[in-house]
Amino acid sequence: MTWRPTTAALAGLCLALSTATVPTGAAAAPAENQRVTDVNAHAALAGPPGTPPGVCPTGTGYGPPLPSSSLQATKIQSGFSFLEGPVWVADGGYLLMSDMAAGSGPYNVQPSTIRRFTPPATFDTFIANAGSNGLALSADAQQIIAATHDQRNVSAYRLSDRSRSTVAANYQGRAFNSPNDVAVRSDGVAYFTDPNFQRGNRSDQMNGRTSVFRVSGGQVSLVDDRLRQPNGIALSPDGTALYVGAYSENKIYKYAIQPDGSTGARSVFVNYVGGPDGVTIDCAGNVYWASGSDGLVHVYSPAGTQLGTIRPGTSGTTNVAFGGPDRQTLYITSGPRNDSGLYSVRLNIPGYPY
Repeated sequence: MTWRPTTAALAGLCLALSTATVPTGAAAAPAENQRVTDVNAHAALAGPPGTPPGVCPTGTGYGPPLPSSSLQATKIQSGFSFLEGPVWVADGGYLLMSDMAAGSGPYNVQPSTIRRFTPPATFDTFIANAGSNGLALSADAQQIIAATHDQRNVSAYRLSDRSRSTVAANYQGRAFNSPNDVAVRSDGVAYFTDPNFQRGNRSDQMNGRTSVFRVSGGQVSLVDDRLRQPNGIALSPDGTALYVGAYSENKIYKYAIQPDGSTGARSVFVNYVGGPDGVTIDCAGNVYWASGSDGLVHVYSPAGTQLGTIRPGTSGTTNVAFGGPDRQTLYITSGPRNDSGLYSVRLNIPGYPY
């Protein structure tokens, strides 16, 4: 039976993330006035809250995730500037992606457009001038939570009218570097990475540190500022583990997560993967990590054992997300600048939309 959660079902089961609208281009709020995100309880959750509910069927046993240990993905379309951050929107039956152009203006900031792919072959512009990189769904599936480097913050775009609001404006009054990727729990707690890749010529207010942050109840707190260029980020199915790729260390780290969203001990999940970029996870907890160095998607078991690889057919693989009506299609963004493309491959296990 295909599991495809509706907006109504999600809203009735989860804790929704709601944001107060801040006009595009508005200055970052000072720390003492930073409560721009509220978590509203719709229903009590039993046990640790994982990724948004309804994504995975319950009580299902899973076999091997890959049809074979080495797979070739199929190109859907290329010729884009630089695709990143795919996220599947089940209610609309489409995939959203950030398309980042080359840096411009006095601060050399990369413009970004959110593009929409509607299978089998339709592409259009969903939000122009979005300023986005990594994308995720809010817990109620009504908004896209976006790591936005144009304003050096984390934003939310409401799917119904494309209106923009602020999720995380700054940390203790200091501007972030350039938020890169984001993951959202079923209770609305969000985690995001903050390397300096898209900071351009703007001032460094983080004193040379690149970090991982958490947003809970509208408040931003530090998870870790010891990572060199943290990039992709994802949650385990049960919400007890957070995975973060350190791009400049070629390592993937794993953090224990407490029920309240705070993080505990950090360990090394994978000791080496070349340039770990974006990531997604399937319903069995297997981890799919895009490598910016070798262009592959590396697939790991929850224990960190490599299960196989997926090749889009080009270098510079940036990100991955599950989608399709049964969420068993893995979408992959990959390719050189100005010829970036979207690829897909069918897998055995459904997974998360970002």
